[in-house]
Amino acid sequence: CYSLENVDKQRGKGAFDDSILGLHKLNALGYGRADTGLTLNLVYNPQGATLPPNQQMLEADYKRELKEHFNIEFNQLFALTNMPIQRFGAVLLAKNEFHPYMDLLKDNYDAGNLKEVMCRSTISVNWLGELFDCDFNQQLEMPVPNKSRQHLRDLLTQNPTGDDIAIGDHCYGCTAGQGSSCGGALEDEKVSVA
Repeated sequence: CYSLENVDKQRGKGAFDDSILGLHKLNALGYGRADTGLTLNLVYNPQGATLPPNQQMLEADYKRELKEHFNIEFNQLFALTNMPIQRFGAVLLAKNEFHPYMDLLKDNYDAGNLKEVMCRSTISVNWLGELFDCDFNQQLEMPVPNKSRQHLRDLLTQNPTGDDIAIGDHCYGCTAGQGSSCGGALEDEKVSVA
């Protein structure tokens, strides 16, 4: 996705050039440069109904290509799994790819990722102050299951630690393969060299 064709195909015509321009501006301000302490992280989503590749290898590719071709630097790349909800879910349904993609996520489920998924340590809050276990549940309007703790003000008097978490089939997106969360992959995949 560091090529004009791929970015414009996924994000729309002109998105690549705008992104490069924006990254140059951020680099000029010191973001992404190792000696400044100003962090610039990039996010990668696969094109289509596939799992993201190994995050470490992808980050190395991006750093090399963006530096070599555009003199752009950044700190980290986060590889996120596409969630089968909202717009992406509708695209999958329109292409008859929804069920095969769900099968891919379920077939690549890794219980080891359950310890690190964002819903275990993060709360999403909408503009009304309503609480959700994650960004995806917020998009799906799936509130936290605890009826007595559904608003931001409730956190002033209640500790959410140990509360139940609202789950659905979309949760396989965070647990499949190397896992996926706000910080990208949840586990370092073992990379085999042939």
